[in-house]
Amino acid sequence: MTALPPPYDAQEPITECKVSMAPEIPTAVVSQRDFPMYEMPALMDGVFSHLITALEEVGIHPSGPAFSLHHRAPVSTADLEVGFPVDTPLTETLELPSGYEVVPSVLPGGRIAWRSHIGGYGGLAESWGAFTEEVGESEEQMTYPFWEFYVTPPMPDINPATLRTDLFSLLEPREV
Repeated sequence: MTALPPPYDAQEPITECKVSMAPEIPTAVVSQRDFPMYEMPALMDGVFSHLITALEEVGIHPSGPAFSLHHRAPVSTADLEVGFPVDTPLTETLELPSGYEVVPSVLPGGRIAWRSHIGGYGGLAESWGAFTEEVGESEEQMTYPFWEFYVTPPMPDINPATLRTDLFSLLEPREV
């Protein structure tokens, strides 16, 4: 797997909010609008269980962990992209066996805030709340999109307490 550039290359979890510059990263994603939140596990499984194979069939490889990127705050539905950063931009639409279409996209470049969550996915909302508070205390302003990297791949026998998910948010530009 091609290594991602900083800040996406952190070997250890980041326990407090950091602000960094991030480059734009090409991605291959399934994009959904008004997607019901209660169907999120089916979406993740339908994408992540097939996407790597579909990409490899066209000579493209993941360059980092699976992620989800949100274009607005999810409530009962979400506008999101689910996929992988890739080593070569996707130039065609792919269809997964699960019926989802994979399209090219990007993780945005610019100023970002980020930190890590260690633990099960059920604790992500609390970590996002703490992260949002930290960003505000640092006098930064979050903006959309925001995204999660699932650094530890979920496996059936993994201890949820050891899962690492990195949280990222684009920040408003600074006035010069």
